[in-house]
Amino acid sequence: MKNLIYNCLFLALSIISGLYSINYWSGKDLILGCFISGLFAGIFLMNLRVNVKNNKIQSYKRELEKESVISGESSAKVKVLESKIEVLEKALENALKK
Repeated sequence: MKNLIYNCLFLALSIISGLYSINYWSGKDLILGCFISGLFAGIFLMNLRVNVKNNKIQSYKRELEKESVISGESSAKVKVLESKIEVLEKALENALKK
């Protein structure tokens, strides 16, 4: 939510400063206004790019957590099956001895 507000703010500032510089300034002030407008537009675009990267990183972290949970469950199932096999082997040995 905070990122959305920042993005809207930078976009609005770039549009306002660009329109204001074109309509009301001339000469060096026009160049300065275009620079400021470009600066806000650049901040806006980079902020969008960083947000996309952060979202990808967060989704990758969630995926890794899911995989670790699944692998933990799988290893627990394997241990249970190994113990069952050991019990069955002992029972088979006892049955063969009789």
